[in-house]
Amino acid sequence: MTSASTAQSANADRADAATGDTGPATPDPAARTPPSGGGGGVGIVRRRLATIDARLDVNSWLATAVVVAIAAILRLVGLSHPKGKIFDEVYYAREGWQLVDKGVEWNYKDDVAAYVVHPPLGKWLIGLGEWAFGYSDAEQGINVPGALMTTAPEFGWRISAAVAGIVSVLLLVRIGRRMFRSTLLGCTAGLLLALDGFHMVLSRTALLDIFLLLFVLAAFGALVLDRDARRRRWARAVDAGLDPSRPGRAGRPAGGWRNWPWWRLAAGALLGLAVAVKWSALYFLPAFGLLALFWEVNLRRSAGVRKPWRDALLDELPWMVLAGVVMVLAYLATWSGWFLTDHGYYRDPAQYAHVTALSDMPVIGPLKNLWEYHLAAYGFHSGLTESHKYQSWPWQWLLLGRPVAFYWNGDGPCGAAACAAEVLLLGTPLLWWSFLPALAGTAWLGLARRDWRAGAILLCTAFGLLPWFWFALDGRTMFSFYTAPALPFLVLAVTYVLGAIATPGPVSPARATTGSGDTSARSDSASGGATAVATAATQTEAEQERADRRLVGGLIVGAYVLLVALCFAYFYPVFVGKVITSAEWSARMWLDGRWI
Repeated sequence: MTSASTAQSANADRADAATGDTGPATPDPAARTPPSGGGGGVGIVRRRLATIDARLDVNSWLATAVVVAIAAILRLVGLSHPKGKIFDEVYYAREGWQLVDKGVEWNYKDDVAAYVVHPPLGKWLIGLGEWAFGYSDAEQGINVPGALMTTAPEFGWRISAAVAGIVSVLLLVRIGRRMFRSTLLGCTAGLLLALDGFHMVLSRTALLDIFLLLFVLAAFGALVLDRDARRRRWARAVDAGLDPSRPGRAGRPAGGWRNWPWWRLAAGALLGLAVAVKWSALYFLPAFGLLALFWEVNLRRSAGVRKPWRDALLDELPWMVLAGVVMVLAYLATWSGWFLTDHGYYRDPAQYAHVTALSDMPVIGPLKNLWEYHLAAYGFHSGLTESHKYQSWPWQWLLLGRPVAFYWNGDGPCGAAACAAEVLLLGTPLLWWSFLPALAGTAWLGLARRDWRAGAILLCTAFGLLPWFWFALDGRTMFSFYTAPALPFLVLAVTYVLGAIATPGPVSPARATTGSGDTSARSDSASGGATAVATAATQTEAEQERADRRLVGGLIVGAYVLLVALCFAYFYPVFVGKVITSAEWSARMWLDGRWI
């Protein structure tokens, strides 16, 4: 199952629907056939519960390595340029080193803990690169060599973001392959992400959003693995003689710690890490919870459980609660620097006598103080309405209505009188302007095919973007990079539609059996033989037509990916701050003032 046609043919989609992910509410009676009553019922259930082959596929990993290598080269070459701190690196690069140095964000000027409004994990990761490769800040009089090797300081504070971007491409390839059952489509998704300017700029800048994207995507990937693992568990149980239609424990697979939903617990931990980068990761919590529940319900429906909703809630709700607990513990663990020192902001009540809500009780006190710190930070976020030159509204984001300029320099040389060098947080236009049509296509195809993949993509995209529309009603200051955690799901939507284009529909049963109605009315063998020949000829013709459509679809998809690559190459100078002539720069500002 490595070709696009195998992965997303209508036959495959119908098979996915038959797995029960979106199937009818009433289980097929054949699925309830006890395994001991013959092999028919077991075979049906096994087909419904089928997942991608879990065995090592060397070719798929070689293809993945090629895509990841492309992403790595694009993100690592020239990483130290531009020089100095650009855009919000003035905050996060410094806070990363403060965490390494003090365990908490620190105000060196006043020698006190700094008040910051984002959790620490993203800054810890930035600080890890600074610790490994060195950090320098002339304004604060800091110049520290790297623990591994000393490089340009810009490389130190940007390398972690670059690694996060590269790993996210790797994850998207593997997640896409597992969802679409196609190495080709998985690599297409990863390549589109690698060739996106928005993702690339975030991967080459010491900001938090690329880490948020990484952990949200990783949490989603863990959920997809959990879905497959649970289906394999039930399939093994049915093969071993389980009758899912029996009530109670007798109709459920065996328990034990080996059968715990470890991937779901991992998803909880990863989502907790995402929240520890930015609180906006919490928007994905209901989406992931709904996906896990729906997948469990439809798993039971596919297996032939008589009351799938009731059994899914009884069996899985405790595990979902435990995943939530794991998420909270993972989040708190990232505050270890604050807990293990006594000089963090709001950490010691004696230093903040004016804040009466703080407590010095053992254990409970630090947790309460951290809660008060969070309330103060939330107050800042909810009241953030100050206008900014590069702010934008959510309905502009997918249209590239207002990208953010991270860096600008008009110095040369460039071989002309006027030069320009800019780092512009701009998505590759051809790719981004495909997102809205792709979402519409995914919705249409998902409804027509009753496909779980389309539902997962649309649900995660909705929870990643729609909450910002609510905040827009209050006039909150927002920027286009808030789109980051939804980006992989938008790319998956494009890939889903490309897979449908590259894949023809199934052979029409009516065409394949043309003349068969006459056959039933004939009794002589000669007439029946002639009809059989005609039917075989019709099937051959239909298969040839299907192959032709596959070829045309493949050419369309290949042309699209090539055009995205060319579009990326054209805008590459404004993704990396390359010095070009002012005329060349102006030619790339397609929306004029909106991009300047």
